[in-house]
Amino acid sequence: MSDAELVVRSTRVITPEGTRAAAVAVAGGKITAVLPYDAQVPPGARFEDFGDDVLLPGLVDTHVHVNDPGRTHWEGFWTATRAAAAGGITTLIDMPLNSLPPTTTVDNLRTKQQVAAEKAHMDVGFWGGALPDNVKDLRPLHDAGVFGFKAFLSPSGVDEFPHLDQDQLALSLAEIAGFDGLLIVHAEDPHHLEAAPQQGGPKYADFLASRPRDAEDTAIAGLIAQAKRLNARVHVLHLSSSDALPLIAAAKAEGVRITVETCPHYLTLTAEEVPDGASEFKCCPPIRESANQDLLWQALADGTIDCVVTDHSPSTADLKTDDFATAWGGISGLQLSLAAVWTEARKRGHDLADVVRWMSSSTAELAGLDQKGAIEAGRDADFAVLAPDETFTVDPAALQHRNRVTAYAGKTLSGVVKSTWLRGERIVLDGEFTDPKGQLLVRTP
Repeated sequence: MSDAELVVRSTRVITPEGTRAAAVAVAGGKITAVLPYDAQVPPGARFEDFGDDVLLPGLVDTHVHVNDPGRTHWEGFWTATRAAAAGGITTLIDMPLNSLPPTTTVDNLRTKQQVAAEKAHMDVGFWGGALPDNVKDLRPLHDAGVFGFKAFLSPSGVDEFPHLDQDQLALSLAEIAGFDGLLIVHAEDPHHLEAAPQQGGPKYADFLASRPRDAEDTAIAGLIAQAKRLNARVHVLHLSSSDALPLIAAAKAEGVRITVETCPHYLTLTAEEVPDGASEFKCCPPIRESANQDLLWQALADGTIDCVVTDHSPSTADLKTDDFATAWGGISGLQLSLAAVWTEARKRGHDLADVVRWMSSSTAELAGLDQKGAIEAGRDADFAVLAPDETFTVDPAALQHRNRVTAYAGKTLSGVVKSTWLRGERIVLDGEFTDPKGQLLVRTP
């Protein structure tokens, strides 16, 4: 403790050993010790006492579409990282599509990194992309430090990021398995989507019918088979179909190297509440029924689903038309994800330690970010300070997202982020931000 530059204290600190009153010592941006609450603060150290507010590790969001460069009018590193920091997120990993260029070559990765370097309010890493024609680029991208590779099994919605068919998936996955990389997959089967009724228009029920559960289930079954054959590491993105859970649980029991995420909107919003024409609720795969949601929560509790991420996928407001067939599919959730999940989790008997596991430690583990995701000695001093019992009503005008379109407008949520800290420096306090202090992260061997 004698070398501590900062000591922070709370009656409720969430650590890997449990939630307890503690003092956390920080030096050089790292946690050096987690000590008894009444530990003496050394002379010259800065000291912050958060009282009964909860000190939790900064969240790690491994599924964010920043869209910068190229579609910066949709979102950008400046606005996305401010929104994330305001919501208690201290690390995000950017998806390889919706920016121009997509992160599918090393040169494109360097372009993305240059753009992010001066704008990031918190730490940022990058996924690469697996396309039909870039198998040769996968190993160089891995060596350049991307955290893994994203692939679509059905059309992505943007022409510059085509999906893989089953033969192309096998080629890409074999290449990635050769260097023990990670493939993260948008798993919807295109044939099931094509066979589903495609009526268009403002009725949410029609949109829901156009993205049936069996499209997810079939794609996930095929992915499991490929992963098993190649002993490859795969991750299912934004699971919405509870029907796929038995397949996933069986694969995990067999030792298949598969992990799974879901998203706040699947856990907190239901098909029954989506108004017709309200395409701020549109995402793919879609928000499903209440009974489906209950099973997703059960799967989080039993470990079949590993983590919760936002899949923040914004657009300009004009693309959110009242026709679900043509409206942009994506939900903006960076600033609200912690509060949304906590609000529902506490109703279902979960505590904040569960939320931290799903949204910080498990996501850090997924990406191999050993320095993130927990309050313990040796980790980065990334914190969020949360008043868990305080509530607020979502006002789109108060969001930091570039385009303030939100499916959560008007909802009352529990959990107010009072401040967010990155490597021992406070980056946001009561809505006021410092200059950007984020670093660019790369995968470490």
